Amino acid sequence: MESNRHDELHNQNVITTGMPKTTAASEPKKTSNDQVDGRPKPKPRSHSKSQRKRKDEGCFGSFMGMLADMMLTTDEDKIEYLKSYNCMPPPIFILVVSITELVVFIYFSAIVETKQWITMNEALLDNVLVYDPYLREQVWRFISYMLLHAGIEHIMGNVLLQLLVGVPLEMVHKGYRVCIVYMSGVLAGSLASSIFDPFMYLVGASGGVYALLGGYLSNILMNWSRMAMNGLHLFLLLFLVLGDFAFSLYRRFVIYPDGGGQQVSFVAHIAGGLAGISIGYVVFSNFNKKLVEDPKFWVCLLSYGVCCCIAVFWNIFLTPVND
Repeated sequence: MESNRHDELHNQNVITTGMPKTTAASEPKKTSNDQVDGRPKPKPRSHSKSQRKRKDEGCFGSFMGMLADMMLTTDEDKIEYLKSYNCMPPPIFILVVSITELVVFIYFSAIVETKQWITMNEALLDNVLVYDPYLREQVWRFISYMLLHAGIEHIMGNVLLQLLVGVPLEMVHKGYRVCIVYMSGVLAGSLASSIFDPFMYLVGASGGVYALLGGYLSNILMNWSRMAMNGLHLFLLLFLVLGDFAFSLYRRFVIYPDGGGQQVSFVAHIAGGLAGISIGYVVFSNFNKKLVEDPKFWVCLLSYGVCCCIAVFWNIFLTPVND
């Protein structure tokens, strides 16, 4: 009995010395709303999943995160993009188109000696690639005109614009989607010009470039509240579009008001932009979804096909060029 009593006192002494008592004076005050000592308890800084993902992957992750913020709108799409992107395939479509246009320009400017480094001349108008309103039965001209350019300022402006906008778009949405939008703008530009500017020769890829710009613009406007840095995107895009369009109008009506083939067909610019706004919005707003599963894609495709059929009918039966 005496030894048991001694053991209990010993154990109690160990417990009390191992866990010191806290008095009411030393105990911190606890109040409502997660406060300690009358001050609000600091909360840990939170990051979205996509931000944590890019932070963990260093500079490359930060760059890809910036692209995701520019081109995508939902956090789920951004996370999926950051997980799946591996640079395969690379943004090859816009690069191949740009290099091809540069090679063709150099070939016909230097080697064939059409001497159109500054502006277009009669030798270029006889080229097999140019859109010639009197040779519309050669249907490849409705597309191939995009490879020719009327002067060094024309080729440099188009190549820089399509690289600046097209490469980021292709890194996010893949080459085949960018190809759909780009080529729809090229074809829309020549068909619209054949109706509303029927005697105009066409060279240049402005229809395709404006289609990319139009698709990007519609994506910004339709997802304004969900897109990061939306105001900056809109300002830069409008600056590029309005600047290029103003130069086209100046070249058309001031520099060459009676210049025939040297004029600029602003109709092709507008048609390419409209094609991009309609088709580009559907293509660029469905990052993680197959296009064939989206009813909006089929509506846009059908509308585009109807417009093309009307243009073909006009060129066969109603055009004033053959009169």
